[in-house]
Amino acid sequence: MILLISSVQTSSAQLSRGFYNNTCPNVEQLVRAAVTQKLQQTFVTAPSTLRLFFHDCFVRGCDASVLLVSPTNQAEKNHPDDVSLAGDGFDTVVKAKVAVDSDPQCRNKVSCADILALATRDVVNLVQFHFNFLLF
Repeated sequence: MILLISSVQTSSAQLSRGFYNNTCPNVEQLVRAAVTQKLQQTFVTAPSTLRLFFHDCFVRGCDASVLLVSPTNQAEKNHPDDVSLAGDGFDTVVKAKVAVDSDPQCRNKVSCADILALATRDVVNLVQFHFNFLLF
């Protein structure tokens, strides 16, 4: 019963629209702008960001641990399943993080896990929008 209750409490922690309204009100616009710019540079941004998010969430939840670098190459990023992740996915998140941190109100207030989640959501939405636009 305790395990069931703790798993329900853990699963209720989700990214929600407006979560950063008080600490970084422009976070969603900043991330979307960075993702849009990156997507215009190369379409590989879309699948590589989505795959990065999948690999991050596949092992012990969505915590951005796949982004961590280890001086001894012992990080999740160095696991054999992750070494083939495209650099464009990482670059998308880095550019979004730089955009967020460029706003003094937001600097170091938005987690990398949330930036990765927002960037992935935005890249999927942008690709879907462009695909639907091309169909009509």
